[in-house]
Amino acid sequence: MTGQSGGRLAGKVAIVTGAGRGIGRADALALAAEGARVIVNDRGGATEGGGSDPAVAEAVAAEIRLAGGEAVASADDVSDFTAAGRIVQAAIDAYGRLDILVNNAGIIRPRMIWEMSESDWDDLIAVHLKGHFAMVRHAATHFRAQCSGVIINTSSNSGLGHYGMSNYAAAKEGIIGFTRSIARDLGPYNVRCNAIRPAAGTRMVLPEVVETIRRSQEDHGFPGIGHDWIVPRETAASVDNVAAVAVWLCTDAASRLNGRTLYIYGEELGLFSEPRLERAAYAPGGWTSAALDDEGAMAFLLGDLENLFKPKTTGSSE
Repeated sequence: MTGQSGGRLAGKVAIVTGAGRGIGRADALALAAEGARVIVNDRGGATEGGGSDPAVAEAVAAEIRLAGGEAVASADDVSDFTAAGRIVQAAIDAYGRLDILVNNAGIIRPRMIWEMSESDWDDLIAVHLKGHFAMVRHAATHFRAQCSGVIINTSSNSGLGHYGMSNYAAAKEGIIGFTRSIARDLGPYNVRCNAIRPAAGTRMVLPEVVETIRRSQEDHGFPGIGHDWIVPRETAASVDNVAAVAVWLCTDAASRLNGRTLYIYGEELGLFSEPRLERAAYAPGGWTSAALDDEGAMAFLLGDLENLFKPKTTGSSE
């Protein structure tokens, strides 16, 4: 680790939420290896939420310090607005500044929509979406004042549509819209905000998550996530690939990227396109239900689209 002598991020101060395990831990270690001083934040709770263990964050901070870097542990909850402020203040108190914010904290609760409770929805949205907001809101004050900063948000391909995980999908795609907006708010102050859709073998890949994909593809005959058929890989992708992208986004080499979304899965790295209106039809005087039946207009507008999710047999149920 180059925490003592420098690196690409020497002198920078970073916060990584959800840094006690998995991708967050890899991010924290990689940032420290490049010279950043790190606030390691993790509540130390269960994968589906609940519980806490301060030792989880402290273990990663200790690992960084043992390797010659600088780190402070935080067990505050990102979904609590006031607690999120304490995480940011911890960086200011310990190191006098903040340069990098990596939002990674999250939980997962696979549920079919008819089985999903209000708390399944509210708790997950609170950690992912509100957690991203709360952390950025408090960090933005410092970034704006110093006219510099980097924000990395963690999304997922689940946001493209994921059978049996509508709460997670909604939160993760909400993060993409949030990222695009924050890039606009803070861009004039020399602050960049990008998102990563990572895939890696972590504890978040519960057996229930794997089952959602199997059921959608094998039982119902449509892709488990987005429009891509998921083929299980023999070995899980390493979190180190995700961390490498996160670190790179924090460097000047990535200065041209702002408000964009990258995808990383093992050896595959990609840049997502930005949504644009694909095609449009016009009705003089405005649209009516009758006008929408016009075969020519609809043939142009909808092309060869078809309902991919219709039941295989009438009245099918589970």
